[in-house]
Amino acid sequence: MRFSPGSLIVIGILLMILGIVLPLLMVIHVLTSTFFLNFFSYTVSLVGMIVGFYGVVSYVRAKPRKNL
Repeated sequence: MRFSPGSLIVIGILLMILGIVLPLLMVIHVLTSTFFLNFFSYTVSLVGMIVGFYGVVSYVRAKPRKNL
């Protein structure tokens, strides 16, 4: 299953937002801070950045070039 570059960018943004919201909820004591949750939020943020960056690179490579 292949994703379009636009959907990869959206998935990356959503993962990065989740990687921001989870630590925020831990700081305001809505969620209990555990090792697994800390590691999960870091991993989700990192994967979101990588997926989003890959989506941007795919989008730029797919656009046709204009002659100067």
